[in-house]
Amino acid sequence: MQSAQRLNGISRLDVSLELAKKAWKVAVTDGQRLNPSVVRVDAPDMWVRLQQLLQLLAGFLAKWALPADTQIVIIYEAGQDGFWIARALQAKGVQVHVVDAASVPVPRHARRAKTDRLDALRLLEELRAWLRGERRELRMLYIPSEEDEERRLLTRERGLLQKEMTQHVDRARKLLALHGCTEEIDGGFAQRLAGGEVRRADGRPLPEELVQWLLREDERLKLAHRHFAGVEKTLMHQLPEPVQRCIAVLSQLCGVGWVGATRIVLELFWRDFSNRRQVGACVGLVPQPYSSGDSQTDQGISKQGNRRVRALLIEMAWMWLRYQPQSALAQWFARRTSGSGKRGRRIAIVAVARRLAIALWRLLKEGVLPEGAQLKRAA
Repeated sequence: MQSAQRLNGISRLDVSLELAKKAWKVAVTDGQRLNPSVVRVDAPDMWVRLQQLLQLLAGFLAKWALPADTQIVIIYEAGQDGFWIARALQAKGVQVHVVDAASVPVPRHARRAKTDRLDALRLLEELRAWLRGERRELRMLYIPSEEDEERRLLTRERGLLQKEMTQHVDRARKLLALHGCTEEIDGGFAQRLAGGEVRRADGRPLPEELVQWLLREDERLKLAHRHFAGVEKTLMHQLPEPVQRCIAVLSQLCGVGWVGATRIVLELFWRDFSNRRQVGACVGLVPQPYSSGDSQTDQGISKQGNRRVRALLIEMAWMWLRYQPQSALAQWFARRTSGSGKRGRRIAIVAVARRLAIALWRLLKEGVLPEGAQLKRAA
């Protein structure tokens, strides 16, 4: 029998959750049992299911006669359930870790047994190894507060509405192109369409079925426009004063608009970073080498973390080169890509994006302006 495991001198109960829509598999051990216990909680209501989990853990504490100050440590994989479970458990004094599912090691056999029970047991083993200090494998995620998550929804809704408007316009243009029509999709398109002014390339009227489809597309487009305008009108007013100040600081830089500044603050700089390496790793713009024997391969960037931030930083890097040509970052890019083709520039822009993220972080944290950067003229 193993000795009782302890965390900071306190008895510890390790728990892993395998989340599913119908039920959760719960693997529990206190380090003294030969095999962990695996049970199922399946209340239809999610909040009731969470209370059922807490009652289950209290039952294990009583059954195994563990001290009252036993620390409960729970781990589960990040997924569609988000972070509400972690925040609810933290409010009860439980230590919670949310792990990036892609970082959990799995066997590489062509055929391997996979069940919720086995997954819960494997995750429990990885948690115990992580708590012992073996932290090369698992990548724990930072748990945001409810306020930080709610603010991110503002820019994400704006982005989805913008994408939706583009999709409606493109779909209408492609439908018209099937009949050789190049009509402009604008505010008066529906009126011209209903009046029969929009015709095929040979002058014949469009099919009635197509006309009705295009009218419905125009209605959805106008609705998306109204929602988009409403979101833009109220977005800044819904943000707290410290966040607005951060956005204002970044917006002063040439090449950084208020939309990009808002998105980067809400999606990335809502959390604190200790050093520049954490910033680069968080956005997934760090290199991933592959070296084995004589084989030396560059796998590109890790692409871990928030993909929205990664795409945004690439866009901001191109704009930085355009509007900040005298900055040290833009001059480094020019020297690096001198004589290179398009592929070389596309590779180097990733490094620019990573360095730009670090420069913006330093500007907000320490007030250090990026070297050679120009500010916008006062209106």
